[in-house]
Amino acid sequence: MPPLHRPGRPAGAGGPRALARAAIVLAATAALLPPLAGVAPAAPQAAAASDVGVRVNTQAALGRLTDTARGVNTAIWDSHMNDPEVAGLMKAADVGMMRYPGGSYADIYHWETHTAPGGYVAPGTGFDAFMGTVRATGAQPILIANYGSGTPEEAAGWVRYANVTKNYGAKYWEIGNEIYGNGHYGSGWEHDDHADKSPQEYARQVRAYAKAMKAVDPTVRIGAVLTAPGEWPDGVVGGSDPGDWNNTVLSQVTDVIDFVSVHWYAGGADTTAQDAMTRLTRLPGELREVRAQLDRYAGADSPRIGIALTEINTNTGGARLTARPNGLFAADAFMTALENGVFNVDWWDTHNGAGQITTVDGETDYGDMGMLSSGACAGDVCEPAPNTPFHPYYGMKMTSELGTAGDTMVAAESSAQDVSAHAVLRRDGRLSVLLVNKNPDAARTVDLDYAGFTPSASAPEVHRYARGDSDVTEVADGAVSASQVTVPPYALLTVTLEPRAGTGPGASAAGTPGTPRLDAVTDTTARLSWTGATGAARYVVQERDGTHTRLVGETTGTSVTLRNLPPGSTHTVNVLASDASGRLSGPSSPLTFTTGTPADAACAVTYHRDTGWGNGFVATITVRNLSDTPITGWTVDWDWPTGGQSVSSGWNATFQQTGAHVRVTAPEGAGPLAPDGASTVSFGFVGANDGPNPDPTVFRLNGAVCSGG
Repeated sequence: MPPLHRPGRPAGAGGPRALARAAIVLAATAALLPPLAGVAPAAPQAAAASDVGVRVNTQAALGRLTDTARGVNTAIWDSHMNDPEVAGLMKAADVGMMRYPGGSYADIYHWETHTAPGGYVAPGTGFDAFMGTVRATGAQPILIANYGSGTPEEAAGWVRYANVTKNYGAKYWEIGNEIYGNGHYGSGWEHDDHADKSPQEYARQVRAYAKAMKAVDPTVRIGAVLTAPGEWPDGVVGGSDPGDWNNTVLSQVTDVIDFVSVHWYAGGADTTAQDAMTRLTRLPGELREVRAQLDRYAGADSPRIGIALTEINTNTGGARLTARPNGLFAADAFMTALENGVFNVDWWDTHNGAGQITTVDGETDYGDMGMLSSGACAGDVCEPAPNTPFHPYYGMKMTSELGTAGDTMVAAESSAQDVSAHAVLRRDGRLSVLLVNKNPDAARTVDLDYAGFTPSASAPEVHRYARGDSDVTEVADGAVSASQVTVPPYALLTVTLEPRAGTGPGASAAGTPGTPRLDAVTDTTARLSWTGATGAARYVVQERDGTHTRLVGETTGTSVTLRNLPPGSTHTVNVLASDASGRLSGPSSPLTFTTGTPADAACAVTYHRDTGWGNGFVATITVRNLSDTPITGWTVDWDWPTGGQSVSSGWNATFQQTGAHVRVTAPEGAGPLAPDGASTVSFGFVGANDGPNPDPTVFRLNGAVCSGG
């Protein structure tokens, strides 16, 4: 059997966080926004008692689906990667991206000779054969240039062959695979022949690769490898490095890259799919931190740089990977990632090979990380015929019933931790809602509530993948209405609704505005601008919190200044256009921004993360008194940006944490803080983080907001 991919990162410690997301009531300004939508009449039979509430707000956009949204990995050791059935299956699931030549193999693979010294290369897996499958699928390739044993010149030659000689139009190119796993941080699974294995050297080489490859084809998009924030080795500073991997690399490459590549596995080989579905709640925060890092180093150029989640699965190999719960995870994970700012999600893997054999939900689980069977055996247990889809394939396929390229993902929230909800406003005005019932034992009856959308009285279109279904199946269910639906246990259900005639964005004469840009930001204001929409009489700016939206600005122009914002606060906004009759367009894609701290504050704080190890860190805080009077008996307060951050122990002060709030008190006998910055006080602590570990945004000295952070 060919060797299998192993991501190889140590599993992060820390337990799963709760998944509960409460339903939130929409608050809108009635004078400017249309009234909340009603719902279609219930089916004639008596409605069942619901146990879950799901709210959808079509005026709160999360972004638009791209033509590369759904992707899969392919590998040169996979003898079935180019079977004719593969293209048909992937086309049926609306797969738009196929990654090659396969994880860590990329760093030993030489495209021109189609060799991977030290590894197995299956017959019929060369680049041209792969591109035949890509084209038959109607997808695009994402190619990994060999960093570990290759050169910029070799990569440039591949670009020349692909895009000049063969005219394949290969747009996306990553520089290496998981290069942070080259041993620099102590754990090494990624091949790297460079004498210097530091992030500084990787950044220098990314610049060299980008220069050589874009000299051949200036239109190619270059991707740099990052770690997922909160996952090893995030936060680890090696040797004489100036910082951890992400901060060091991004400080040097944002002007030459077009996207970043991140991998996310929910845990190690002992992670069950049920665990993974719970741990998926960490992913939005980790992706927000990737964007925050890009904002920090790319500034106004940050929106140009995309995020690709080029590997995802429940765990790093071993067991419980082909069973039904991993199909639920696949659907939930694809949509969660796409809703949180990535343009592409690639499942690991197309085929992978049998591993540990177990029984899950009454079915054999083959311990295979693939979406399709490779026909391999583990002992005396053999997988079904090659290319038989496993449950994760149907999970991905179900997301294509939810939406396709150009459709708008909108906010949806569930009141139950074992039911996830995702929603997409279709370009033709329909609304699709995907419900994921992660409860293996009980069906869940869901009440559906809408803001900004009025369903018609016609019966919804329903697609289901549940026990007993051999594929994603369109079903006629008289019990399903626009206001209520019952989801079988361990099942996926997508409900697609027609809008009531004369309602929704399709009834407005105004087009959709462009994504807002952040032109300037202070501690209390933010100036936004956007590309105007045809037919717009005015624009409204709405801030989103979950599925709750509120009006924060309006204008007849294409810019607005938001005022009276709290220092260090984070905001997500959409812009909608109103036509002359007051009917609103669809929402723009979102903008998220954070206000700063006052430049003329009476105090200054420096927060420095000294070191980290994925799920823990050490930090030092330094405080200066900039007022003209001394301060005796000081306190310093801050709030953690995420729920998984905490202080474990500290020194040179007394620490108290309540919820996300931390208060640090001067030690007994401490002298005064001298005025005008003449003296400083420093204290430190050991912290823990379950998931991403963003820096606090605001510090207060005796209640006064300080500059810095």
